[in-house]
Order: sequence, then C-alpha cells, then structure tokens
Amino acid sequence: MSRYLELLKLPNARALLITSFPARIAYGMLGLAAFFKVERETGSVAAAGLAIGAFSLSQSLTAGIRGSVIDRFGQKWPLRILAPSYCLMILYFNTLTERNSLLIFALVMGLSSPPINLSVRPLWKIAVKPEQLRTAYALDTSVMNIATVFGPVIATTISLSRFPNLALDSVGILILIGGLSLSFTKIARNSIPEPREIGGIPLWKNKGMQLLMVEGIFIGFGWGAFDVGVPAFATLEKIPGWTGPILGAMGVAAVVGGLYAGMISKRTSALRGLIINYVLWATFTAPLAFTYPGWSMLIIGVFLGACGGALQVFYWEVLEAVRPKGMAVAALGWLWTVEGTFMALGAAVGGVVASEFSPRATLAITSISIALGCVIIVIGKSALKAADRIPTSEEDLLAMKNIGHVEQASPNKF
Repeated sequence: MSRYLELLKLPNARALLITSFPARIAYGMLGLAAFFKVERETGSVAAAGLAIGAFSLSQSLTAGIRGSVIDRFGQKWPLRILAPSYCLMILYFNTLTERNSLLIFALVMGLSSPPINLSVRPLWKIAVKPEQLRTAYALDTSVMNIATVFGPVIATTISLSRFPNLALDSVGILILIGGLSLSFTKIARNSIPEPREIGGIPLWKNKGMQLLMVEGIFIGFGWGAFDVGVPAFATLEKIPGWTGPILGAMGVAAVVGGLYAGMISKRTSALRGLIINYVLWATFTAPLAFTYPGWSMLIIGVFLGACGGALQVFYWEVLEAVRPKGMAVAALGWLWTVEGTFMALGAAVGGVVASEFSPRATLAITSISIALGCVIIVIGKSALKAADRIPTSEEDLLAMKNIGHVEQASPNKF
C-alpha cells in the first residue's frame, strides 16, 4: 500500500485519476441506460438491441481514426471538441420518443465518442517516475474496473426508479465533466505524441494483428449478443433489477482474475497464458444459455469475469509483442474498429433473437462465438509466436498499460 500512497502524492497522478473517473463511470452506465431508455419508449427489447447496435457500430467504425488522431495530435483538442459534442448528443437522445428517431440518432451519436481511456493511457509515462509505472498502471486499471462494476448498477438503479431519464442525463454530464477536466490538466496540455517508427510493417500486413482481428470478429459478435441478452432476459422475465448485480459481479471477478494473472506473469509466457485462460473462458461460457437471470447466471458470471479478467492481461501482452512498433494507440483503436463493428451486429441480432425466439438463444450465440474465438487462437498461434516467451520488465510495463483499455466488448471502452 505504501507504493500507492506514494503515487497518490504526485499531482499529475491525482489529476489523471480524478479527472478521468467521471467519464469512466459514465461509459460504465451508457449501455444499460440506453437499453432501458429505448425499451421504455418503444416497449420492444428488439428495438433496444438495435439501438445499442447502431451506437456501437458508429463508435467502433471511427475508433481506429480517433486512435490515430490521439497518436498524432495528443489529447487536448480532441477531448475539448468531442466531450461537449457527445454530451449534447446524449442529452438530445434522451428527449426522443419515436422508434426510428432513437435508432437513427443512436447511429449518429457514436461518431463523437470521446476516447477517454485512449487519452489517459500514454500520459502515465510522463506523470510518474519510470520505477513507478507498474504501480501507476495497476492503480489505473483498478479504477477502470471499479467504474465497470458500479456503472451498470447505477444505470440500472436510476433507469428503474421514478426518474428514469436521469440515467442518460447523468451519463452526458459526467462525460462532459471528465473529458473537459482531463483536457485542461497540465499534463494533457503539455504532452507530446509518441513518434511513429519509420519503415515499420504496416498494421494490416502484420500476421499477428490479422489473427487478432479475425478473432475479434467472433468475440465482438458474441459479446454484443451478451450485452443485450442479459438485460433482455431479465426484462422479459420481469426482473430487470437483476441485470446490474449480474454485470457488477462479473466486474468484481474480473478485477480478481486480472490481479492473479499479473502475479503469475513471470512464470508463463503471454501466449501460453492466453490459450489456457481462453480455454477456461470458453468452458465456463458453455452453460450460459441454461442459466436464469438470478443466482445461476450471477454465479456463472463470476467465473466468466474471473477468466475474462485474466485473459485480458495476457491478451495485451500478446498484442504488445506482435503489434507494429510506434502504433500503441492506433493498433488498439483499429482492433476495436473490427471487434466493435461486429459487437454492434451481435447486439442487433441478439435483440431480435431474444424478442422473436428466446433470450437463451441469444446467450447461446455468446457461447458459440467464444468457442470459435478460442479455436482460432489455438489454430493460428504460430502468428503470435513472438509472445511465446516470458516478457521482459519493459514489455510487462507496456502490457500493464493496456490491461484496462479494452475490456469486454462494450461501449465503455473509450
């Protein structure tokens, strides 16, 4: 604990954590707040799924572009433009009541999503001393996971209260506060973007990145279905209040799983850790369609969260080993473009399947997709052979920097 207390004494460290936290909570709330808004106005779970899918589609299609913008121009002006725009869009979206208007504007709204985590990530290298980086990245990851835990619970509670519109209004205001506050910190104003490597392998020709993008197609589609399947199942069973606790329990378990993976990172290669945890993740996901939105789904969710949290650590170590040098932010952004696009499709399909057939069928999509993603990684592991070794201390720091950035496929990534 003394290392964390020492870190918190640094003005720049406190600034990064405090200013970014409101927006991180907002992104944790956004998916469920939007789902319950559309379902409330239209009375349709399918429409709610389509709205989340439309939003995720536009957000993901521009993720690589926004990542490249951060790489080139830094954090200051992109955040000062996107945060107010996004806030206004969310507040306007919350006033809509007609189905087509909600779906169309959900598609437009994702275009201006402020990349909060993309912006914070590179600033830690100049906020703390080199020997404090691991502690700083661990603390930052913990804060992001806390937001992931409490965001869905807050969104569900407000959405089901007497004042449901406060859920999305709160999201807009929190993103405005977080985005602008971060952009006006001294460290963000003075930051210099990392220079790109000259003559490096293009992103799209990198075999490892190609494999991760193919895997991202299935994981995105499956997790998009999951994001709709859980609240849809709970809503159709007239117990929507279970949505927050289930997702919250998954978030807590992800923190524990990630911390455990960090402790064993020196005893196994990143690729081996990825494959082992992927197999476990797929195994625990298999019975998901047979659970009910109550204790059975919560218990399975705990196992999914623990395996997913550990998987995330090794995933980012693998990415750090295989990505083109000088493209830390852009590589993450383009991966999310692929994964997020198919997440949007999965959410849209999952909503229709849940409404017209059964939410259990929607959750089965998640199980099948994760199993296919696991098979792809196992079969194509030779493309990731650069990660089949114990990471050096420097690579470990780079991986830790990325742990919390791409979480389960969901709108709170950015």
